[in-house]
Amino acid sequence: MGNGILKRKIGIEKQVDDFLDRLSEAGLLCRNGLDAYLKENMEAFATSLTCIRNTEHRGDDLRRSIEQDIYTKTLIPESRGDVMELLEDMDALLDRFTGLIWQFEIERPDICAEFHESFRELLQYSVEAVEATVRSCRAFFKDIHTVADHIHKVSFWEKESDKVSTRLQRAIFGHGNLHLSHKMHLRFFAKQVDRIADEAEDVADRLNIYVIKRML
Repeated sequence: MGNGILKRKIGIEKQVDDFLDRLSEAGLLCRNGLDAYLKENMEAFATSLTCIRNTEHRGDDLRRSIEQDIYTKTLIPESRGDVMELLEDMDALLDRFTGLIWQFEIERPDICAEFHESFRELLQYSVEAVEATVRSCRAFFKDIHTVADHIHKVSFWEKESDKVSTRLQRAIFGHGNLHLSHKMHLRFFAKQVDRIADEAEDVADRLNIYVIKRML
């Protein structure tokens, strides 16, 4: 079983795996949803929204079940606080993907065709940052010595996301034929996508501290 925080607690480890699967799935659904929106395929977009909401609800249920098991079965008492915070952080990333697609549904931004690829690239890097965080989290629960193999990639993808975000925002505000209100609306969505990568890096930073504490 390796040097994981859960050691031989098979039942809860399976729940943690399922919970992290939901977060990975949410990233893919979010990417599909954005792609459908940019292609003006609103039927596919609506399907992605429904799927990502279901994934979020399943993730919430799993998180609550894991937390209840940790308390009622007095599991990992020495690390309980850190694990609870980590689960809440990962759940917040899942919520962020769902919230982004909801934001598109509610506000329906008019994204110029010339910005489509940059928005896709920006979300791809944010999804990669979250996926690297998911892998780091899996390692924390299963084999803590391998966390470092994944955690450094979170910062890499966050930096890539920042580069695209900056480039995209400059292009938006440099566009000569858009009203300021339109530019600000597009900038808002660029920052919303970029924020996912920022938050993934924040989670990875906190996870690194939990690892250090466990290794002491």
